[in-house]
Amino acid sequence: MSIPRFEAIVQSLNRAVISVEEKGRRSDIFGVNVFNEAKMLQYLTKDAYESLKDAIVTGSKIDRKIADQVAEAIKGWAITMGATHYTHWFQPLTGSTAEKHDAFFDLTLDGRALEKFGGGQLVQQEPDASSFPSGGIRNTFEARGYTAWDPTSPAFVYGTTLCIPTIFVSYTGEALDNKAPLLRALGAVDEAATQVAKYFDKNVTKVNATLGWEQEYFLIDKALAYSRPDIVITGRTLLGVAAPKGQQLDDHYFGVIPSRVLSFMSDLEKECTKLGIPVKTRHNEVAPNQFELAPVFEEANLAVDHNLLLMDVMDKIADRHNLKVLFHEKPFAGVNGSGKHNNWSLATDTGVNLLSPGSTPMKNLQFLTFFVNTIKAVDTYEEVLRSSIASASNDHRLGANEAPPAIFSIFIGKQLSSVLDELEGVSQGKLSPEEKTELKLNVVGKIPEILLDNTDRNRTSPFAFTGNKFEMRGVGSKTNCAKPMTVLNTIVAKQLKDFKKEVDLLLDKKGLKKDEAIFNVLREYIKTCKRIRFDGDGYSKDWETEAKKRKLSNNKNTPEALKILSSKDTIDLFKSMKVLSEVELGARMEVELETYVMHLQIEGQMYKNLVYNSVIPSAIAYQNKLITNVTGLKEIYGAAHKGFTEAQLSMVEEIGEHISALKKATDTMSNAQNKADKLTGTAKMAEVYCNDIKPYFDTIRSHADQLEKVIEDQLWPLTKYSELLFIK
Repeated sequence: MSIPRFEAIVQSLNRAVISVEEKGRRSDIFGVNVFNEAKMLQYLTKDAYESLKDAIVTGSKIDRKIADQVAEAIKGWAITMGATHYTHWFQPLTGSTAEKHDAFFDLTLDGRALEKFGGGQLVQQEPDASSFPSGGIRNTFEARGYTAWDPTSPAFVYGTTLCIPTIFVSYTGEALDNKAPLLRALGAVDEAATQVAKYFDKNVTKVNATLGWEQEYFLIDKALAYSRPDIVITGRTLLGVAAPKGQQLDDHYFGVIPSRVLSFMSDLEKECTKLGIPVKTRHNEVAPNQFELAPVFEEANLAVDHNLLLMDVMDKIADRHNLKVLFHEKPFAGVNGSGKHNNWSLATDTGVNLLSPGSTPMKNLQFLTFFVNTIKAVDTYEEVLRSSIASASNDHRLGANEAPPAIFSIFIGKQLSSVLDELEGVSQGKLSPEEKTELKLNVVGKIPEILLDNTDRNRTSPFAFTGNKFEMRGVGSKTNCAKPMTVLNTIVAKQLKDFKKEVDLLLDKKGLKKDEAIFNVLREYIKTCKRIRFDGDGYSKDWETEAKKRKLSNNKNTPEALKILSSKDTIDLFKSMKVLSEVELGARMEVELETYVMHLQIEGQMYKNLVYNSVIPSAIAYQNKLITNVTGLKEIYGAAHKGFTEAQLSMVEEIGEHISALKKATDTMSNAQNKADKLTGTAKMAEVYCNDIKPYFDTIRSHADQLEKVIEDQLWPLTKYSELLFIK
């Protein structure tokens, strides 16, 4: 048989295998690369299995001998999956993940080779912490940091590496990551919510916060992406004129997915499924080249890990398809940016969603209890919640009439608002039999029916109730969900704790019955947190004026938004809930400000590079071309040249004006940046960059974009929006 013929048969067989895999059920490959419960049952002894399950459910410590057994089992399984290395997979304060790979390979004292991985390597590692952001918790020369196993998030094999999700702490015990505070916050809301849930069901022993994120992103051709130095360095286009056609026809949203993108999505979903990420929804988003992916709801800690893993997988799969994923919140001017909506709820170990109405008045009172307490928590700590989504990149999006405004408000719909208004009118103290009947049957009892017709969502609301969950819509597309989830679960835990104290006080001292006590406390909450409820247009100027009257914050940029983290009330909140110490909270504020400054420093330097090395030289080249044309026409036509050269001379003058203004703005920005970089104090530097330097970015872009409009394509140095934004 000839070689070409043989190769053709092999290729045909390969295609057949791929075809079978594509046609197979995704449920058959779900979690094959994860050391999940099925693998635990297969590889662990009974004692090890029960100990590990207990640690996952209750947070109990695992004995060292058991840890050795678990490690041996995970190693055995991982090697069968092709793993040659292991890593502690953690979330430093960079916003992404980190990993250091060690081989299973080791040598005995007599020089024999073996595969080794014990309980010590599973439970703890000591990566160099000196180069990770710490916000002043440690000096650069102090290298010690520890990663510690998080058994509640299962280990997985990614490529040839066994990945073990871990927390990351300093030598002195402070959290240097985003996972440790999240786990503390989830523990706090579990404890507080369980105690309140017991008012309605004594069988509840645990409450999990659940999270369903919606990941928006842009896809562009990889070669075109690398032709734009601003995309490579900053993740967004610093310059660029909108394409003639953008999103104005609304034809991309939910449109037919381009074949090249669909191929990427299919491969991505297969890889995600193997890694246990339950991706479910995919569609075109509003802007050209913008798409969305969403999974099934999961326990919040696992959901956060899965989102971070997904972003890494997306990068790798896109690369295989010669595509580039952009997670920046605003990579292109003139079209919508990207968010990461966080859909949050609370679920009991008895299978009840606490933010979903039930079939009886008592279950609906339970719903109202958690519903109103969440509203109260957001009302009390709206500034803290706003701070959790603040970043240099998200500043481009919030309040830009495409995403929620910087003002935090809650949308619950007119029907639920009327229910709360009726509850607000309930008399204090004991209820008469008639009042109880009216409340339970005619008000509370009708909530499920009301919600059947209350499915609309206010797209301008930062925090909207959507039937059985709250949707936090301001989270940025590249933000680690752990940050807003840590804050949200902490404030809800604090609120539920305060609620229980108030209810118990009425039960003990006033002699009220349980439902009466609950109604009394909820009534007061409904009155005091009314200011946060808003069902109108969050983009309108009228709302901005009204919000000011209601004394709601309107922190439009990151330095403003982060100030609340240094307030006494915020420090007391996180300390009292044992989520963050004062030192840890201060360190996070410092890291966020440092990151903000560094992003603007990088963008400022990139603007200078683009202007001095690309835009101005191209503009001058085209200007010279026009001048040569005018000179030639003069030589040919003499005095009659004026009629033929008027347009060219006008363009020469226009280009000259923009070159002059562009250089002046860039020079001024550069000088301001040099001065700002000499300032001491990160907070002051952040304010200066925000207020004094960032405005020059818009001026520079304006003049550069005007030049792009008149300079011929062959001379313009940057790939244009019309080339970047339309994948077929």
